[in-house]
Amino acid sequence: MSTSARFDRGHTDDLISFLTASPSPYHAVANAAERLEKAGFRQLRETDAWDGSAGGRFVLRGGAIIAWFVPEGADPHTPFRIVGAHTDSPNLRVKPLPDTGSYGWRQIAVEIYGGTLLNTWLDRDLGLAGRITLRDGSHRLINIDRALLRVPQLAVHLDRSVNTEGLKLDRQRHMQPIWGLGDPQEGDLIRFVAQEAGVDAADITGWDLMPHSIEPPSYLGRDRELLAGPRMDNLLSVHAGTAALAAVATSAAAEPLPYIPVLAAFDHEENGSQSDTGADGPLLGTVLERSVLARGGTYEDRARAFAGTICLSSDTGHAVHPNYSDRHDPTHHPRANGGPILKVNVNMRYATDGSGRAVFAAACEKAGVPWQSFVSNNSMPCGTTIGPITAARHGIQTVDIGVAILSMHSARELCGADDPYLLANALAAFLEG
Repeated sequence: MSTSARFDRGHTDDLISFLTASPSPYHAVANAAERLEKAGFRQLRETDAWDGSAGGRFVLRGGAIIAWFVPEGADPHTPFRIVGAHTDSPNLRVKPLPDTGSYGWRQIAVEIYGGTLLNTWLDRDLGLAGRITLRDGSHRLINIDRALLRVPQLAVHLDRSVNTEGLKLDRQRHMQPIWGLGDPQEGDLIRFVAQEAGVDAADITGWDLMPHSIEPPSYLGRDRELLAGPRMDNLLSVHAGTAALAAVATSAAAEPLPYIPVLAAFDHEENGSQSDTGADGPLLGTVLERSVLARGGTYEDRARAFAGTICLSSDTGHAVHPNYSDRHDPTHHPRANGGPILKVNVNMRYATDGSGRAVFAAACEKAGVPWQSFVSNNSMPCGTTIGPITAARHGIQTVDIGVAILSMHSARELCGADDPYLLANALAAFLEG
């Protein structure tokens, strides 16, 4: 029996805890690392020399984590089985000069990150999270998880056409949250954050801060068969991949692994992945190559290992929307709680081909998990993922999969409550080989 059979509805309960505790990419990787440490993994620093002994390792860089487990007896040319995901979600990000306001309102200046649905941030109670950088170069995680900010919508009395012609939001003028009354004071926000963090404001020399909805994830529906929550694109996959890797590593002593299982969770997917922590950067390739070399391998071993490697790029996809069914392909109808989806686009916006389909189908069959196919309507542009980037940058066979959701890129998204569990099952079966 696959180790993935260990997962049950408790997996979704744990996902709720993970989403709540991960209001930023930095929190997400810290929480993933904590779970892996409990499974026996240990952190490696990129500036240290690495050894090639058996066991679990992980590397943290900003909002990214690469974790892998070396089985006993692994050769330098042993291929990898990779679960890829991303830690970032479309949202609002605090600007370098955050203190602004007018007409007696104190506001926070924000930039729009990624393709967020702007209207979903209106009239929500927002906290503030992320990280601060201190003068000595160290970082502190910040999570002010209480009602602090709000982006107020214009009253219908002052916009009579809003319900007939639609809401029109200017990204610069209409999305700046309020957080109090009075005149803006330079340095006010960072002094407040410093007080919350228990540090001197003068010691804060940098910050990566973002508002987040403080409404917790929750089961939804008559039979609680749905899950509503923030950042499921794509912390749902990060959580499932973390759980799958930990389960497979735990069972490796009883059942030797033919591959080296890997979790690669990147930052900055929502704005193109081009960063030192994004999938289009060198992080994954560097970590995998160093793992080969640490086990006494050569360039030839690296080439052999990469040639046999497969990556499942796990990201959320679109379930059929009952109110907009015409926006979907007429013959492909992914449904909530129907199992993970295989994402296909012949123009390589997704990296899946027929060979990859066979790999994914085999993993789902082994796990006893149903699965579905997704393609976009031909009349509409298709989104993309880290899948094609991973395939092209590293020459690694990649398959795009995920969980079907509604309200993608909203401040609060919706999925089937059983689908996270089913995805984790499939990922564990894939990592086992």
